Amino acid sequence: MPATLTLLSAVFVVGFEQIVQSKYGATGIIGLLLLTVGIKAKSPAFSAAGAVLLALVLAGPAAART
Repeated sequence: MPATLTLLSAVFVVGFEQIVQSKYGATGIIGLLLLTVGIKAKSPAFSAAGAVLLALVLAGPAAART
């Protein structure tokens, strides 16, 4: 049972990364990676860098419209 849960979790993560990459490009993937590594390693520096990078990627097109 745990192997099935692990496989489903991996498929979900890979699918989510593909969606993020197709919508936000490589910068979105790097931000998501930094955020994930920071959370798992309990490193505020990595998680903050990832959060800021994702915020900049998400706010980029909105800031250009104003």
